[in-house]
Amino acid sequence: MYKPAVLIEQFQMEKTVCKTSFWALLKAELNNLNASEFTVLLKSADRPILLDVRSSEEIVDGSFLGALNINYFSGDLWEQLEILDKERDIFVFCRSGRRSIRVCTLLKNGGFDNTRIYNLDGGLNSFQKYYDFELNSLT
Repeated sequence: MYKPAVLIEQFQMEKTVCKTSFWALLKAELNNLNASEFTVLLKSADRPILLDVRSSEEIVDGSFLGALNINYFSGDLWEQLEILDKERDIFVFCRSGRRSIRVCTLLKNGGFDNTRIYNLDGGLNSFQKYYDFELNSLT
């Protein structure tokens, strides 16, 4: 049986050994696109699903025209995600990119084709210069 001091020392050692963050590990498994790449692929995709996973309060500040809103914090997130068309490209975004990483991971682990799931790296915060929310159009 380990003594508490030994467990604390082992935990401290594990923290220093693995420098890779949890977010980096999740992102490594996804198709992360910067704002420019997101714009190019979105424009060229055939009938893409544009998925905004922010709350309805956040959407008031602007979103993509035609984006489907599924609130990450809704109690039935997976139920709403699993009915999406698995044959279409899915472009997922939120404000900063954290919720969209989680949703992309859920989609991938839930049987969606990972080659058709795209995460906007950095979220809408990184996208402001490519999209005019007043006009609802890509620039």
